[in-house]
Amino acid sequence: NVDRVRAAQLGVDMSDVSRSLVASTSSSRFTEKNIWTDEKGGYSYNVQVQIPENKMNSKEEIAGIPLQKNSNRPNLGDVATIKNSFTYGETDNLGAMPTLTVTANLNHTDLGTASRDVQKVIDNMGELPRGLNIQMIGLSQTLNETLSSLQSSLIIAIVVIFLMLAANFQSFKVSGVVLVTAPAVLVGSLALLMISGSTLNLQSYMGIIMSVGVSISNAVLLITNAEQLRKHNGNALLSAREAAALRLRPIVMTALAMVVGMIPMALGLGEAGDQVSPLGRAVIGGLIASTFAALFVLPLAFAWGQGKATTQSVSLDPEDEESIHFMPEIVK
Repeated sequence: NVDRVRAAQLGVDMSDVSRSLVASTSSSRFTEKNIWTDEKGGYSYNVQVQIPENKMNSKEEIAGIPLQKNSNRPNLGDVATIKNSFTYGETDNLGAMPTLTVTANLNHTDLGTASRDVQKVIDNMGELPRGLNIQMIGLSQTLNETLSSLQSSLIIAIVVIFLMLAANFQSFKVSGVVLVTAPAVLVGSLALLMISGSTLNLQSYMGIIMSVGVSISNAVLLITNAEQLRKHNGNALLSAREAAALRLRPIVMTALAMVVGMIPMALGLGEAGDQVSPLGRAVIGGLIASTFAALFVLPLAFAWGQGKATTQSVSLDPEDEESIHFMPEIVK
């Protein structure tokens, strides 16, 4: 804290104080630009004056900084009061906006939980002063964007599969019945992740998407057979039971092979095993739940959905013999 009146009495102004202080505590290159040019080599060098940090590490040494050329007095202690205080260790600028960055490392917690805790603290701060705003950036922002993209991808995949199945079966009702196993995948995957202490992250999301694909494949296998049987006998419940019995072996074999193959990954053994273990656990939990749903819930859903459906083909193709629009004269 400079006493300007005292400084003026000693013939020192603020320019002298700032130049001496900057040169002593940092470097003269910020106040006195001096460049020496090597004409032979064509190189230029900054010439600057600075004091080593180990020789300027106390209030007494700072107070002894001379303020005038070729004179030890007056020094900084003659015109200023020096005391300990706090200031920002680093000040950054984002364009023309000054910013302060607060960083932290994680210890025995996941990034999602830490991000929610930090956001809760920010929300509890209340209304900020005008012109001041807080933004959480870094890996937490990347995590949110990644999880949002995966959620959108999963929804889009289910919608596309629904439309493709509707075109294949020529029925939105049957297509919806096939997707009955998708919620079971989510329940099974999330349950096993919670039991094993894993989190919902990039790896586990990928495991859920993989499980959804396999479960829908098994469901299509069963429903295709059940629909073919229903068109012949006209009984949806009986057809569902027969299809479940016929497709029991391939469905169980497919799920069991994938579950057994994912066990080493789910155990998370070896170096960096914990990073990929959520994928294996999500796949195992999703497939176990979806397999039970495919064998027990899916037949009931099919019987309920197709119980009163007609056995005639809904095709508009006049050459389709099973269609009500079939025209034999066109075939001839």
